[in-house]
Amino acid sequence: MRIRKNDQVMVISGKDRGKKGRVMKIFPKEGMLLVEKVNYMKKATRRTKDNPKGGIAQMEEKLAISNVMFICPKCSHPTRISYNFLADGTKQRVCHKCHEIL
Repeated sequence: MRIRKNDQVMVISGKDRGKKGRVMKIFPKEGMLLVEKVNYMKKATRRTKDNPKGGIAQMEEKLAISNVMFICPKCSHPTRISYNFLADGTKQRVCHKCHEIL
């Protein structure tokens, strides 16, 4: 996975195109992720002791990983992520635009 938890991403397609948010959770087997404050859906909730009225709640829905683009913290542009190997043999994520190690 090139995108990880707590990365800043921007939605590039769909109803929320252009919105930015932080990745809260990743579902690698499904190829989906959950982004904070993006792709809201409404869900009917039952009455419980905690929520005696019940009603309709708003919550985030999963997005396909292909519909988001990573935002580089150094150059603040949506970019792709590539990998480089350092001299000691460790693998590092690198911004495709500014070539900075992430």
